[in-house]
Amino acid sequence: MHMLSLGILAHVDAGKTTLTERLLHTAGVTDELGSVDDGSTRTDTLALERQRGITIKSAVVSFPLDGVTVNLIDTPGHPDFIAEVERVLGVLDGAVLVVSAVEGVQAQTRVLMRTLRRLRIPTLVFVNKIDRRGARDDAVLGQLARRLAVPLVPMGRAAGLGTRAARFRPGLGPAALDVLADHDDALLAAYLDGGVPEPRLHAALAGQTRRAVVHPVYFGSAATGAGVPDLIAGIERLLPAADGDPAGPFSGTVFKVERGPAGEKVAYARLFSGTVGVRDRVPFGNRAAPGGGRPEGRVTALSVFEGGTDLRRDRAGAGRIVKVWGLAGIRIGDALGLPGRAYEHHFAPPTLETVVVPGPGTDRRSLHVALTQLAEQDPLIDVRHDEARQETSVSLYGEVQKEVIQATLADEYGLDVAFRETTTICVERLTGTGAAVEFNKKDDNPFLATVGLRVEPAPPGAGVGFRLEVELGSMPYAFFKAVEDTVRESLGQGLHGWRIPDCTVTMTHSGYSPRQSHAHQGFDKSMSSTGHDFRGLTPLVLTEALRRAGTLVHEPMHRFRLEAPADTLGALLPVLAGLGAVPQRTGTEGTLAVLEGAVPAARVHGLEQRLPGLTRGEGELETAFDHYAPVVRGPVPERSRTDHNPLSRKEYLLNVTGRVAG
Repeated sequence: MHMLSLGILAHVDAGKTTLTERLLHTAGVTDELGSVDDGSTRTDTLALERQRGITIKSAVVSFPLDGVTVNLIDTPGHPDFIAEVERVLGVLDGAVLVVSAVEGVQAQTRVLMRTLRRLRIPTLVFVNKIDRRGARDDAVLGQLARRLAVPLVPMGRAAGLGTRAARFRPGLGPAALDVLADHDDALLAAYLDGGVPEPRLHAALAGQTRRAVVHPVYFGSAATGAGVPDLIAGIERLLPAADGDPAGPFSGTVFKVERGPAGEKVAYARLFSGTVGVRDRVPFGNRAAPGGGRPEGRVTALSVFEGGTDLRRDRAGAGRIVKVWGLAGIRIGDALGLPGRAYEHHFAPPTLETVVVPGPGTDRRSLHVALTQLAEQDPLIDVRHDEARQETSVSLYGEVQKEVIQATLADEYGLDVAFRETTTICVERLTGTGAAVEFNKKDDNPFLATVGLRVEPAPPGAGVGFRLEVELGSMPYAFFKAVEDTVRESLGQGLHGWRIPDCTVTMTHSGYSPRQSHAHQGFDKSMSSTGHDFRGLTPLVLTEALRRAGTLVHEPMHRFRLEAPADTLGALLPVLAGLGAVPQRTGTEGTLAVLEGAVPAARVHGLEQRLPGLTRGEGELETAFDHYAPVVRGPVPERSRTDHNPLSRKEYLLNVTGRVAG
């Protein structure tokens, strides 16, 4: 049987989890519908999810259709948990984007559709809640076309809007041919020659949907079941089944990691090719293990998803989503088997952080271990420990995430914590080029190493590049690797303590003291270079090069779209200016004024708080990270350092060597 990995994506409260429950019930997997309000859903298994009525972690459940087995992945709708959605996108064959017929297109809807289009993931749209008071069909369809700016094919119309009797009437109208013909010259020619037979029209619809050229739109209600059978038919007929050869070389990708009852790691992976079995030794990861090569682990247990649950199996092949036990060092984004492509970030990184404060009776060491384990499940938490201040901070997407971390630490680890005020995460960018060098056994260099580095700015998004202007054979490779690894680590804290994300670092000088031995005494560490020498010297040289290049702190900027009554514009504009927002486009839609522009991320919360009072409660604001811009208001933000502080040579050498050179 064919397999299909299907993601259910939506803005918060669009009814995504209720739709998942309805699909399982309609497919015959469950006898009773799970309820979000009652906390009885199949996919929201965490106690916190049931308490809050929101999805926090992605969950997998399977159901059979006539010709395909669907592995359905329910994802969070709240923007604070967008990282969970990101990890799922790389393993999908298709998606259903859920939109509320009452609330219409939300900021998260736009973010999700832009990403689905960029990744060319075939996507159906389900306009949910047609039974609710205030439900709209044509208005929401127009909003989808206008605000998502994608080709849409209505698969029918809604009837009885806003009542429990609301239903979906399937049927392709004339608009479908217009949209499909825009992307198919042969179809357009056939239409002009006298008409297009219905089978030809449906074949064109299936082909263009599978290529992610157009997006069919269904109307319905997950609560009553209206339109869901038609959506299921669309999933089966219009979305592409998984490809991949079970007899080919083994290849998969890990998109989720959790801890089992005994604390063991359990990896969720999509298998793209080949077959894996219990007791197989599997290489994993996108990085080399110490000593070269990739790490390996022996699979001790394996589960596949069938019939609404996961079942233990001895083997699983291409197309499956599996749970794997036995790979102790596994991480989210790791490739299984053949090396995969580098893990890509599809959404913006977190732009907020907070210090986690242990409560009465909470041990700091236990807290650090617990946060480290949570970061395994969500790498973008980015645990950062300041040894000097005995503080641990985590990065965040928003305030709701804070509450979830707090509740998780209490429920799963028995740890009581609070948080300091949330602050913004900045970055540093080079303003010029700088170089520095320290020579072995010269001046006050206490390390048996020569390291010369040049730093140059790179375009945003380029990442960190490391190059050599010295012969690779001029010293042992391990020393070059020690320099490169230390450079990448040290760039996590620039001159003001912020990460430097984009630059090119070139090694211009190298040198070492060869291995020295005394007769009958073996290796003399005091006269021979070690990796420690290069790891110790590199931060000093890099920091001096950064000083000479100069850095500028950049703060995260959000693009915003604000709709408000036109007569409130006079009150809005001065407030926006006071918050550092820069409107870039102003327009009107009926009686509404529409402002688009950029605003510092640190000021978004303040704008959200003031908006209702300024717009009589009628203003709508959507924001999303867009770029980093130089800080132009107030003092330059500084971040406390968690390293040995190479900005102060004296302090650094005392911390690293226990003495001051010279």
